Amino acid sequence: MHHFFVSAGADSDGIIRIRGNDYNHIRNVLRMKPGEVVVVSDGSENDWYCRIKGYGDGEVELSVSDEAKICELMSEIDLYQGLPKSDKMDLIVQKAVELGARRIVPMEMKRCVVRLDDKKRANRLKRWSAISESAAKQCGRGMVPDVGPFMSLPEAAKVLDSYDVVLVPYENEDGMASTADVLESIRPGIKAAVFIGPEGGFDVEEIELLKSAGARTISLGKRILRTETAGLVALSWCMLKLELEDAAE
Repeated sequence: MHHFFVSAGADSDGIIRIRGNDYNHIRNVLRMKPGEVVVVSDGSENDWYCRIKGYGDGEVELSVSDEAKICELMSEIDLYQGLPKSDKMDLIVQKAVELGARRIVPMEMKRCVVRLDDKKRANRLKRWSAISESAAKQCGRGMVPDVGPFMSLPEAAKVLDSYDVVLVPYENEDGMASTADVLESIRPGIKAAVFIGPEGGFDVEEIELLKSAGARTISLGKRILRTETAGLVALSWCMLKLELEDAAE
């Protein structure tokens, strides 16, 4: 079933209106007809099952027929990703959205190879935001995760006090005991962050800065994972922990 996002829910008549690119997609690409059903999300706690009522001037009108609880994780988890080379960030954004991340923040770090000017930053954020929206539609998210803004690691470290748990997968961390301990802290209702270094990993000073701000370094196992893999593993573990607790309630 096709899934779309709107900034506001139904009006007093139970009608939702979709305009812009999604209107064009519904009418001219999908060629959907009145009576067909779509799912609409507006960032609230519910998804709306709607039937196409008709087409107006630059908009498609939908009538709400049913609703269901959204499939968001029971905690907010943000991914802070050291800017990787090539188009790896495209994959990271797509999969992080599928795994339930609430926000993806690209970070410029000491060992990042890529350096972007303001124009390229804006273009990348536009592209990654489009990828986030597409992935959110595909996997049935109830909201579109934000991507950005760009941050340096010192800037990101200043906001760590807004999180209950901060995980930093680090290749020099030994054993899985600390990992198991930190994962026990991933519970419904918390706000967590995962920090991932670029291809060259974290500089020692960066690790010390994060630790001094309250972050916990963890191991992801005996193998050294690529930057595009490490964050997805950490998010997968957090997702599993939260989904199991949700199922047990």
